[in-house]
Amino acid sequence: MEVVVIASASFFAALLTFFSGFGLGTLLMPVVALFFPPAIAIAITAVVHFANNILKFFLVAKNADKKVLLYFGVPAVVFAFFGAYLLGILSGIETLYEYNLFGKSFFITPIKLTIGLLILFFILLELLPYFSKIALNKKWLPLGGVLSGFFGGLSGNQGAFRSMFLLKTGLGKEQFVATGIVLAVMVDSARMVLYKQSFLHDANIEWEMVFIATISAFLGTFIGNKLLKKVSIEFIRMIVTVLLVVIALGLISGLL
Repeated sequence: MEVVVIASASFFAALLTFFSGFGLGTLLMPVVALFFPPAIAIAITAVVHFANNILKFFLVAKNADKKVLLYFGVPAVVFAFFGAYLLGILSGIETLYEYNLFGKSFFITPIKLTIGLLILFFILLELLPYFSKIALNKKWLPLGGVLSGFFGGLSGNQGAFRSMFLLKTGLGKEQFVATGIVLAVMVDSARMVLYKQSFLHDANIEWEMVFIATISAFLGTFIGNKLLKKVSIEFIRMIVTVLLVVIALGLISGLL
């Protein structure tokens, strides 16, 4: 059952990225977290996210701006290791608080609390007009790489900071898209190395399910690109936002 749910979530998450305003990782990770511990859910999502960007990488990488890759990408890769390392530490810390509700015990853990709060934080970054209009000077590119890489390694959320810092670089449309994709692949590569070393080696992951989810994301990306590109459906955006908030609150409270 979980294979069907996660594969469907991968398909619709990839499709919805074209008009919901959220990235694949932001939409997919909370659904995977319903079936796996948060750290494992982030790692599984990273694999799907990485594979989904690989095809784009080979198609557009030649248009990426090498200077931005150096000043933004190198700090991003370095701090992706720090974010992934912190995720490994948090995943190993025991329960912060336990409570009973309707005869059942629920546990608030550091990893669920952190990821839930980060989901809420990045929802605000994606939705508030103030943040979407922020474009920082290119001299701040290394700082952008630090923030994007760290949060990419910790939770998989890196797109909001990346866009915020790249908007003022003077890149053309093709360069902007290509550079963003290459940076995402760089960060994903770095964090998955540390995920494997810190907590994935003991995890019982059904890689067949991950493969199916990846193919589903490919299909969702293809259909989304063909049918829904440049479409903005506010009702769908609102539904997606509400669901993400519900899942985030569920993680924070220990109900999920």
